[in-house]
Amino acid sequence: MVIRPKDSIMQRTKKAQSLIQLALFAGIVVFLNILANARLGDRSLYGAFDLSEDKRFTLTAGTKKLLTELDEVVYVKILLDGELPAPLKRLRSATQDMLDDFRARSTYIDYDFENPSQGSTQEVNARMENLRKEQIFPMTFTVVKKGNREDKTIYPFAVVNYKGRSMPVNLMENQIPGESDEVALNNAVSLLEYKLANAIQKLQEPSKPNIVFIDGHGELPVQEIADFERALRSSYNTGRLVLDSVLNIDSQISALVIAKPLRPFSEQDKFKIDQYIMNGGKVLWMLDMVRMDLDSLRRSPEYLPPPYELNLEDLLFRYGVRLQPNLVLDLQCTPIFVATGQQGSQQQQQPIPFPYHILGLASPAHPVSKAVGPVSLQFASSIDTIRTKTPVQKTVILHTSPRTRVQYLPVRMGLEFLRYIDEKKFDKGILPLGVALEGEFSSMYENRLSENMAQGMQKLGLQYKSRSPRTRQIVIADGDVGHNKYLRSRDQVVPLGYSQVENRFYANRTLLLNAVEFLLDQNGIIAARGKNVQLRLLDTAKAQSEKGQWQLLNLGLPVLLLLLFAFGYGKWRRWRYGRA
Repeated sequence: MVIRPKDSIMQRTKKAQSLIQLALFAGIVVFLNILANARLGDRSLYGAFDLSEDKRFTLTAGTKKLLTELDEVVYVKILLDGELPAPLKRLRSATQDMLDDFRARSTYIDYDFENPSQGSTQEVNARMENLRKEQIFPMTFTVVKKGNREDKTIYPFAVVNYKGRSMPVNLMENQIPGESDEVALNNAVSLLEYKLANAIQKLQEPSKPNIVFIDGHGELPVQEIADFERALRSSYNTGRLVLDSVLNIDSQISALVIAKPLRPFSEQDKFKIDQYIMNGGKVLWMLDMVRMDLDSLRRSPEYLPPPYELNLEDLLFRYGVRLQPNLVLDLQCTPIFVATGQQGSQQQQQPIPFPYHILGLASPAHPVSKAVGPVSLQFASSIDTIRTKTPVQKTVILHTSPRTRVQYLPVRMGLEFLRYIDEKKFDKGILPLGVALEGEFSSMYENRLSENMAQGMQKLGLQYKSRSPRTRQIVIADGDVGHNKYLRSRDQVVPLGYSQVENRFYANRTLLLNAVEFLLDQNGIIAARGKNVQLRLLDTAKAQSEKGQWQLLNLGLPVLLLLLFAFGYGKWRRWRYGRA
């Protein structure tokens, strides 16, 4: 009979206990991992707390509702893979995090990353051609590698696929000219939720919404609003409507666009618009209050501009806004070419800032105008908001800089004033130029419905409404905000917002597309556009001046702590075992 030493038995017991503890710990980890990814139906069995100040990791209510109502897989292909510049690595990571958040709300979200530049030259060229057909165009980024500068072609796009349909999403869209790369990237990250959710929402719709441009009052002709209409066609059906040709505005029309009318609206036409709004219709108004253009100034040394008699003042007043019959001047403006002399047989022209051509500033406080660059306006007027009978929220989406002045009619105008601009007179402060209206509107014809109108509605089987359900309108006090130049000799449409004098683009098209999306947004997806992810930039000057002490702290402190630990541990061992 072999007698095992007592110490040997205790060692085996301790070893067995250690193995059991290790197995138990591993089992707990596996169980927690399973629980963290488990779902009960469409609901996850885990939660999360967003402790960030700007709530960047919290989806908006509209996005959550959209995701929980999915009934088929949404597959997102992100064209950001391979060797990327540092800013795009952050965008790639942020996109993956956002889609993971989407996936946490719905099992129907799936995604993958792809590198469009991977493969042979023939494969890459074929892939680029296919992407071009899908309206996906590359961007060029400069990468500095080992002191060498290299231009890389990058596709910052995601392609959202749902029920056999697809939609490309430009993840770096809406960059404001002149802003830093850090700010542009931050804006891109801020808009990720909105862009991806908006693409899913549009793919869910069985048919495209109908956007109709009103005609019959001298509105902008087809060629001079073609760029805006062409941009709409990717997501909407567009058409034109002469109000005199219909008895009422069809409820199948999702939104009306009224772009720079020149002639007055009849009471019948106003009544049709009013009842369209009372039935939940949406309207985008782009109106000029003063008959003024640059050609009139150039043809005459002095010009006395008359007001437009549109007969819309009472209608808009009822809805909560009043367009002033004035002209706003702003020192923050775009230039025009002005003749400055003659050299031989050729006239010399020089670009000079023109205060009537305002650079409208988009308000970051509203989803329509958030992360939108300056907007080019010509001979704009100011807007006042009015208290309404029904609850209507009025939010300024477009305004001037603080250095402004106002001219009320009648006023004599000419180009000579450019020589004598007194900046001290530009003291009117910030003036509203565009307003978003949201709420329940009251009819202008309440208690004013004529007998003829009432009889006409009865014959059509229509019911007069004095109050609308909750709906939306947008009013911009400049008809040219949607006006693109048209080169008749070449039959060529100049892109909206392009300044030939400066050879640059302004954000007119972006603002108007956002406005239409705001008008038609039923699920609250537009609220995601208002999320503001704070950019916490490093103070490079301070970092450079304190570089040495931070390097010493980061490199020296760990070594010092390690030495102190070794010294203390040695002392403890001598004290512990020196007594044995």
